Amino acid sequence: MAIDVSPFRVREGRRVDLKKWPTRVKPLYDSKEHYRLLLADQVDRLAERQDLLYAYDRYALLLIFQAMDAAGKDGVIKHVMSGINPQGCQVFSFKQPSATELDHDFLWRTSTCLPERGRIGIFNRSYYEDVLIVRVHPEILRAQHLPEDALDDRSIWKRRYQSIVDHERHLHRNGTRIVKFFLHVSKEEQRQRFLARIDDPKKNWKFSASDVSERALWKDYMRAYEDCLAATSTTHAPWYVVPADDKPNARLIVSSVVLETMKSLKMRYPTPGPDRIKELQRIRQQLA
Repeated sequence: MAIDVSPFRVREGRRVDLKKWPTRVKPLYDSKEHYRLLLADQVDRLAERQDLLYAYDRYALLLIFQAMDAAGKDGVIKHVMSGINPQGCQVFSFKQPSATELDHDFLWRTSTCLPERGRIGIFNRSYYEDVLIVRVHPEILRAQHLPEDALDDRSIWKRRYQSIVDHERHLHRNGTRIVKFFLHVSKEEQRQRFLARIDDPKKNWKFSASDVSERALWKDYMRAYEDCLAATSTTHAPWYVVPADDKPNARLIVSSVVLETMKSLKMRYPTPGPDRIKELQRIRQQLA
């Protein structure tokens, strides 16, 4: 079943009001079994495309996931990428920066983790934290050792958005295809998931008191996300706002976007030349 992902894509230059973007849409599946079949089919096709990506060795794919706490990033990555060959996939999670990282520009720590050609890279949070959480918590910005003239509140975010757009344009020109997902969960659904983490001993480790304090800043985060999505969604590195209240739905949407992106790449398996074909035939005769 083909899934139309265009309604979830943020168009370049468009203003974003997240109140108008749904956190839940009509299920794309009829039952749990139907969902498992749909996802399994998507995973199989992604595995086929990954083999081709690896063999062609001209493109890299970078998937970026951003969201509020408990939106389901880990689950999406786990289920959608379940059939991918680990040799061709790398996952990085970016949390609080180290002292060394704070002594570099905000794009530095992720640059060393970019996927090589032929591979898929996944950023569970990313350099976008520096225009999201840092915007909500200006004390983090003050810890980044920036020159005084770089701390102008009126322009710093616009400059950082431009740095990100330029960075992603550079990567695109050099063969890295970038797709970015904002898992859009409602505040009520987040509350329910927090309660589930508290009530289930196996999930207690996922919850911390800081999750609640960050939840109190919900409006500030939504404003930061709206400005970020509008400023940095481009034709070559688009954002998708994925309704995340329904986890299976979110996984199907993400897998469809990834598959559609990989299908758009003009790839082929390497074709051996005449000399190579003769060599292979000689070796075959020896083995036969």
